[in-house]
Amino acid sequence: MRYLFALTLAAVVATASMAANAQTSEGSDTPKQQCAIGYVTGVGGSAQSIHEYLAMPDRDRYRFLADNPIQCQVSDEGRASGCTGITSLRHEKVSVYDDIDSATMAVVARVELDHGTYPVIIVVPREDVQCEE
Repeated sequence: MRYLFALTLAAVVATASMAANAQTSEGSDTPKQQCAIGYVTGVGGSAQSIHEYLAMPDRDRYRFLADNPIQCQVSDEGRASGCTGITSLRHEKVSVYDDIDSATMAVVARVELDHGTYPVIIVVPREDVQCEE
């Protein structure tokens, strides 16, 4: 009887594990962020600027951040687009927009620009995003 119970329990655990793995991987090798709202502490900006920032040695990152402030074109309707550069974010509430690659993701964050604060789609390192619970 114990053998039958242990075998049934093992089958249930194996089935649940396979179902959970199928849902999380969805045919991809990279983990997907499963939240809509999160907080970012780190850097964010254009895709090119973020990839350059992540590729450089730690000792040069502060200088890169200072030399490449984020700049965006703002339309008459208050929409920011065509952003270049990078900015520092400190526990900024964001809407998770899309996965870019295994290292970065796009989010919508309120960013301080020369003309005021605007919601902007920026790229951030994946490890800097913490999901809201």
